[in-house]
This record gives sequence, structure tokens and C-alpha cells, in this order.
Amino acid sequence: MALLRRYLFNLVLIAGFLFFLYQLSFPYEPGQGPPSEDAPAPPQQQQNYASYDWAKLPLNYPVQDMTPMPGDAPKPLRRIQYDFQDEPATSKQIRESRQSEVKKQFLKCWSNYRQRAWMHDEMTPIAGGFKDYFGGWATTLVDSLDTLWIMGAREEFISAIKDVEAINFGYTNMDKVNMFETNIRHLGGLLSAYELSREDRILNKAKEVGEMLYRAFDTPNHMPLTRWDFHQAGQGAKLDAEENVLIAELGSFTMEFVRLSQATGDPKWFDAANRVVKVLEKDQMKTRLPGMWPIVVNPRRLDLTQDTGFSLGSMADSAYEYLPKTYALLGGVDETYKTMYERAMDTAVKYTLYRPMVPGDPDMLGTGFVRSEEGKAYLNPEFQHLSCYAGGMFALGGKLFDNSEHVSIGRKLTDTCVWAYRSSPAGIMPEVSHLYKCESMTQCKWDEKKWKEEVASRAALGNEKDTTQNIAGLRLPQGFTAISDRRYVLRPEAIESVFIMYRLTGEQSWQTAAWDMWTAIMKATGTDLGNSALNDVSGEPPSRDDSMESFWMAETLKYFYLIFSTPDTISLDDYGKSYRKRVETWLSHVTHTYCEGRVLL
Repeated sequence: MALLRRYLFNLVLIAGFLFFLYQLSFPYEPGQGPPSEDAPAPPQQQQNYASYDWAKLPLNYPVQDMTPMPGDAPKPLRRIQYDFQDEPATSKQIRESRQSEVKKQFLKCWSNYRQRAWMHDEMTPIAGGFKDYFGGWATTLVDSLDTLWIMGAREEFISAIKDVEAINFGYTNMDKVNMFETNIRHLGGLLSAYELSREDRILNKAKEVGEMLYRAFDTPNHMPLTRWDFHQAGQGAKLDAEENVLIAELGSFTMEFVRLSQATGDPKWFDAANRVVKVLEKDQMKTRLPGMWPIVVNPRRLDLTQDTGFSLGSMADSAYEYLPKTYALLGGVDETYKTMYERAMDTAVKYTLYRPMVPGDPDMLGTGFVRSEEGKAYLNPEFQHLSCYAGGMFALGGKLFDNSEHVSIGRKLTDTCVWAYRSSPAGIMPEVSHLYKCESMTQCKWDEKKWKEEVASRAALGNEKDTTQNIAGLRLPQGFTAISDRRYVLRPEAIESVFIMYRLTGEQSWQTAAWDMWTAIMKATGTDLGNSALNDVSGEPPSRDDSMESFWMAETLKYFYLIFSTPDTISLDDYGKSYRKRVETWLSHVTHTYCEGRVLL
């Protein structure tokens, strides 16, 4: 009997110990279970960091000579959009069905973002989690507001405003903030939503972002910090502009800052952007490729002339794109933007454009990377997905400034992007590739031998036999001489230019091209929750990356929707006229004093 009691006692001890281990391994209440891997984690606690009221923090280097907004009456702008006529019933039915498909996909992405990543920057479209790369300020929510409005999702739009109001732009758990991204995604997103809705709560939030961004200009020479130390600035530290900055980051504040000054009546944002413009203007013709600015510049020393690399593509793009658009935004009253744009494009046409050699001999253009050294310019026929915006820029600039050659260049640049989509095995253009540069811009015949030799040269292959054997392994469609970045990150630039070309020409071939792009993108990127970026567009099938940046819903889906909308949906002319009307209203009604009474408008 004693032996039995000892046995039972030991059994109880073992059971108790096992239960203790079980509790350590599963620390949940009965029925609760572990958290799902798909469920978003709770917001990070605001530990060790303060929240700053940017509007109330004193400036270290307050501006003493504020430049007022232009006071001239706006000029009439040239017509941009094609004069569309009545639409045949069959065409209307096809267009509306395609538009419906785009809207359906947007709402799917929006709904899943709202359920799984709400108030975070980005939803991961495969796992259903989230990422916070841009301050944790609900980037996808803010950036997509105007798309909601354009697509007629007014209930979702109105419902989202209260959450937009709750975003705290005075706090982030990041040490440094990318001011370029914050400007284009957050301030740009809020101002676009305000333009469409005229909702004052959104404008108030845009002003909050503007107050934060303005602090990045609080440097001795009032040039902005682009990688801005958020908490040092919030604690009053004196900061200086950086010595190495990308030209796109320096030159891409004008549209948002001008519009914020117009909407609020406070000229300080216009003044901040205008100071940068004056530096750009001062050095434009002093660079190693006069007319263009190098990719890397030195705003601390107010020197934009030293670097030797030039491009219309990545790291430079919007510095050029903003020039004609800001000219229009200001009602054509400041010729500086027109002059700077025309000088830049004259140089870009001369040095960065090339005709690619591809099968069928189409008359197309690409824009590449230029290295200018010792008075000579060397063009590398790089071909970036991001640079596809240039087609739309040239076309819009050509219409705005009555330059038919630029409209033609815009068409040829956009044609190349459409060709790149159609030539890819997945029907999607890769992020970065190279093409064969023709010797002549007017005549160019496909030569397979020259193409193979260029492929071999770039890939460091051996003889012709090796080249033939290895081209399949390199997965190069004919015309591509190399693909250095095979990703697709859901970019908008190609469909943006296709949309612009359709609205400028009225040609349905652009809608056809857009639908081909759409079906290929949906096939390769569609997930249960949204759309994912791709690691390799030449894979069979393309492998996926669990990322869906805010510009997918804010731009890419918006342009797909607009190209299948009626032409009066965000008409390029009517919207320009509305800008003109708002400038006139602003000029006639704003009589307030700002900046402690130093400036009277």
C-alpha cells in the first residue's frame, strides 16, 4: 500500500510539472488561443519619444524676408485634352465593364487594408500583415483618399476622415523621416483629397503636415534636410542642410507647397519652395551638362554643379516633372518655371534620348543615363520603368507650351514603355533594363547579330556559340540587351503616360494598350487580399514579394480607372480652369497678415 501511495504521489508531481510547462508554452486564457500570424500587431507604444506640436515650436532660423505669392492675374492656359465626341454604344459597354473591373480591384485592396493594416503605412498582400516605412502615418489611407473620391466611394471617403484626423504627425518611432516621400504621399495625398472634396478637416490635416515639413527648411540657408532627424528637430536642435542630396528630393516641393499656400493664404510654404527654385535657376546653366541638374547636389554649399551623372529617371524625375505643372498651378504668371523646363528639356532631348533597335523597326525613343566628363557626354541606354513618366511629361509640356515636337517625343517615349510590357514574357516591364542604342535617331533597322553582340558584351559571354546558348538562360526578349533589375513594384509611371496620351489624342489604341497591361498585371500580381510586387517578371510564373506600396491604390489603379472613365472625369482642361479660378479667388480675397505681421498680401 505504501508503495502504491508513493507511486501515485510521484505521478501527481509529474503531472503538475507537465501542466506547468504547458502553461509556460501556451500563456492564453481558455478558448483564447494564440494570435493569428495574419492579424496586425497592436500599434507600437510611444515610448521614449515625445509628440511635437510643430506649429508652436520656435524656429532656429526664422525667415526675415518672406517672398509673397505672385499677385498678377492668371493667364489663360492652352487646351490640353482632345475634343472627344459621342461614344458608340459598343465602345461604351466595353469601357464601362473594364472600368468596373478596376474599381472592384481597388475596393478589394481597400477593404483588406482596412481590415488588416488600418492606420499603418502598407498592407502586406500575401501574409495580410503590415509595414511602417513612412513614419507610421497611415500612408496608404492618406495617399488613396482622392482615388476613393474619383471612384465614387463617398461613404468610404467620409468614413475615413475621422481616422485621418486621428493621425499624429507630431510623433513617430523612426529617428529620421524621408521628407520627399512624406511630401508626395502625405501632403500630396491630403491636398488632392481637399481639391476634390473641399473638406476643411482634410485641409487642416494638410496644414499639420505642412508645419512639420516646413521645419525641415529650418537651416541656416533655408535649404531642406531630406533625411530629417525628426526628434532632434522636435527638441530644438540646430540642423544644417546635407552636402549630398538627390536632385528629385531637393526639387520636388513646389506643387504641394504652392498649393498649400494658396489654400491657406499663408505664403511661408511658397517662400520655402521658391528659395529652392532660385538655387535651381542660378545653377541650371553652370552644370557639367548645362540645362540639366546632376543627380547628386550639395544644398549646404548651394552648389548644384559638381556631380557628373544626369538622368530624367530615378532620383531626378519629379524635379523636372514639377516645373510645367507648377507653372500651370500658378496660372502661368511666373515664367521662371517655363524657362527652366524648356532649358532642361532642350538638354535632355540632345543628350539623354536615344532610338532603341527592336524587331519591327518601330519609331520609338528611350531616355537613358548620361555621364558628362571633360566636356564629353556618354549615354548609357538604360531603360527604367520609373522613367516612363517622361512620355506624359513631354506630351503635357508640349501642349502647355505649344511645342508639337515635344508632344511627338512624348508619344514615342510612351510607345517604348508599351512595347516593353508587350515584349515581356509576363506582359510586364521590368524595373531596370538596357536596350540597343541606334546610331541614327531617324533610321534604324533590326540587326540580330548586333543585338547578340551587345548581349554578349554586357553579359561578358564568350564567342557567338556561347551567346546563342546563353540568351535563353539570360531570359532576354529580343531587343533587351540586359535586365539588371527584374522586379515590378506595382509602379504607376507607364499607365500614367498611357492615360495622358489617350486624353491628349483620343486614340482608342491607348485604351487597348492599357487593358493589355491590366490583364497581365492582374494575372501576375493578384492575391487573395490585393496585389503583390514581383521579384522577377521573367520567371514562369513570376515570383512574388509581399509588398503593396501606397502608390498602387493612389496612382496605378487611379490611372487605370481614369483611362476607362468618361473624358470629363478629371478633365485635364476643366481641372486646369478650376485651378485658374481658384488662383483668381485667392488673389481677390486673401488680405490677411501672416508671419507676425511682416508680410501683407
